[in-house]
Amino acid sequence: MLTVLALAPQREVSELALLALTGVSAGFPSPAQDYYDGPIDLNLHLIKDATSTFVVRVAGDSMENAGISNGDEVIVDRSLTARDGNVIVAILDGELTIKRLRLTGNGTVILQADNPAYPDIAVPALSELSIWGVVTRCLHRV
Repeated sequence: MLTVLALAPQREVSELALLALTGVSAGFPSPAQDYYDGPIDLNLHLIKDATSTFVVRVAGDSMENAGISNGDEVIVDRSLTARDGNVIVAILDGELTIKRLRLTGNGTVILQADNPAYPDIAVPALSELSIWGVVTRCLHRV
């Protein structure tokens, strides 16, 4: 099951955002740490087309080896054309799913899980498949 969330622009700059702007050293402190370059707008870094972009919450672990875990949010761009190897959100016979798109030379469409515990789905000819969007980023909790 996937939950679709609307993506709203964030305009306020918090203290946490200010920390992200300067970077946090994992080694020795940087002498440039006091230099402030202005706020970071995550919309500019993560979104190409705001009118076609959504955040989708993932339920399940079928895409674990792609770095997408249960409870993560993925950024989905509906304006992109899906290509072989893209991670996509698809509607297969009325059900939303997130899988890797595989297009074979003989015209077969396969929805591939990135977890060996789940079988690939070879889309039957009479099934109704709609590619809802292409996953561009994964927002993973640490």
